[in-house]
Amino acid sequence: MKLIVGLGNPGDIYAGSRHNIGFSLVKALSRTHKIPLRKDSATFSLSGKGKISGQSVILAMPLTFMNLSGIAVGALLRKHKVTLDNLFVVCDDLDLEFARLKVKPSGSSGGQRGLESIIESVKSGSFARLRIGIGRPGRDAQPSEYVLSPFSRKEKERMPGILEKGIECCQVWVREGVTGSMNIFNGVGKYKTLS
Repeated sequence: MKLIVGLGNPGDIYAGSRHNIGFSLVKALSRTHKIPLRKDSATFSLSGKGKISGQSVILAMPLTFMNLSGIAVGALLRKHKVTLDNLFVVCDDLDLEFARLKVKPSGSSGGQRGLESIIESVKSGSFARLRIGIGRPGRDAQPSEYVLSPFSRKEKERMPGILEKGIECCQVWVREGVTGSMNIFNGVGKYKTLS
């Protein structure tokens, strides 16, 4: 069983914000693979089970708010008996240029509060993650406000392409694991930055 978790904040006020790009990708996966997401109070999340590339997969969106994502992820891992090597976390990244995808097999949080909470909860950074670049704000803007703001009109126009490549990345991870997805999506070709 594999678990793909998209990070974000629940509530209409945050829908479509930069910080919620993980939610956006899991919703897109849910639609593409016809895996309905339902509220599960036992795991503090919206989640659903289905098949991607012929393999059993759980899609999930924590409802705990970003800074407490680890509570939901820990509960999901325990309930579904998923090991860390079968966990794939999708989140935004301020330090990547807008639209760039980067897969990492493990590591620190890099300042991403959701990843920080998960690492603290599972007592390890040994899980794969897909970081999606949202770019840095201008000099006068606060990062904390920037990540909660909506995408610009031009950025929104590019979102379908970003989500399409994110879906492809998740599908490759399910089929080939983290090395396969890194080899394709961390390179310098068409998957690096989406025009």
